[in-house]
Amino acid sequence: MKLAPVSFSNIPLGRPLPFSLHNAEGTLLASRGYVFNEREALDTLAAHGTLFVDPQEVRQYRRAMEAQVNAMVNSQNTTLGQIADTQIMAPEMAPTGLGRLPDELDDPDAPIDWLDMQSRANTLLRDTKSLRFMFRLDRLQRDLGRVLARNPDSALFALIHLTASETRYYSATHAMLVCAMCSLAARDVLNWSPELETTMVRACLTMNIGMTELQDQLTLQREPVSPEQRAHIDAHAERSVHLLRDRGVRDPIWLEAVQQHHHVSAGPLGGRTPADQIARLIHRADGFAARLSPRATRPPMAPSAAMHATYFDEAKKVDEAGASLIKAVGIYPPGSFVKLASNEIATVVRRGANTLTPRVAVLVNREGMPMLEPAIRDTRLNDHRILSSVNYKDIRVRPDLVRLLALT
Repeated sequence: MKLAPVSFSNIPLGRPLPFSLHNAEGTLLASRGYVFNEREALDTLAAHGTLFVDPQEVRQYRRAMEAQVNAMVNSQNTTLGQIADTQIMAPEMAPTGLGRLPDELDDPDAPIDWLDMQSRANTLLRDTKSLRFMFRLDRLQRDLGRVLARNPDSALFALIHLTASETRYYSATHAMLVCAMCSLAARDVLNWSPELETTMVRACLTMNIGMTELQDQLTLQREPVSPEQRAHIDAHAERSVHLLRDRGVRDPIWLEAVQQHHHVSAGPLGGRTPADQIARLIHRADGFAARLSPRATRPPMAPSAAMHATYFDEAKKVDEAGASLIKAVGIYPPGSFVKLASNEIATVVRRGANTLTPRVAVLVNREGMPMLEPAIRDTRLNDHRILSSVNYKDIRVRPDLVRLLALT
């Protein structure tokens, strides 16, 4: 069992322990649910040195806590005091110890818990008035950055798969996908400085905090957008900036990029201000990610069609920002589905040497039968070249995300 250290100051008095405590050798010192009523009782553990917790147990607790808090926030009968009292034991409050969980992402072989990432991003975007907003944002930015540096194909696969296959946490998944695409384009194609990329990532993750709840609602809504909803949509960028200012954000490039991400004009990136460059890149990635997502009134668009719409600007000319995104993630990005010359249906698991030859895993054989085990194909070979994209709605096999991530 891999363990993570926890500070003594993060252990509550008079409340049941939300997770078990161990010593460095893994010996159980206090079970989950045990109550320390006096500090003296807790101090007796000091003889064991640093205390440790099981990261998996903490993640389970965090998900349960966030679900409880979200339910309370959405309830009209819950007071702010009750919500604050519930959140006081959330592990992410700690600046050290539980807040870090180093084994979760520092271990190069540890799997990424994407459902946990979704849940954390959802809490960040919905609880914008929390005093922990900036801590949550910094932590999510750090963890996404590590995943993108370690295995960008895995990140793209997970985020595109989740975007096309579900509407739960739409706004949170959308923000992370836009962040991933823009990060890869900024780093690998546009050669932006690390400082500008960092500002861009923050803008990506916070661009829609002014309408998170409405954005999630609209994915399930069959009725046309009401005049009130339209007004909220039109004002969401300004509201997002206002919320960020309330949380102490003073970076003018970050704030201006959020303000302009729906209103920046087409054209080359050269000669623009840094905020304008960020806003244009976000604008193109934002449109791509939105087209991939299903709605109650329409299925998701195939990634290749979404890429085509991204490649050309509003005047039907090649768009520099859109083209940089395509160069970064490919015409057939990880997580998309394709039909091969062999008449097999496959999912893209890794980008290739060029945008047209990614690595794929066959899910449906040439007879139309599901594969018991995904088979890797080299699309550089004529017999396995890609003929076309396949829309997610036309895939009868529902791929196992965890299983396929192992192939990226």
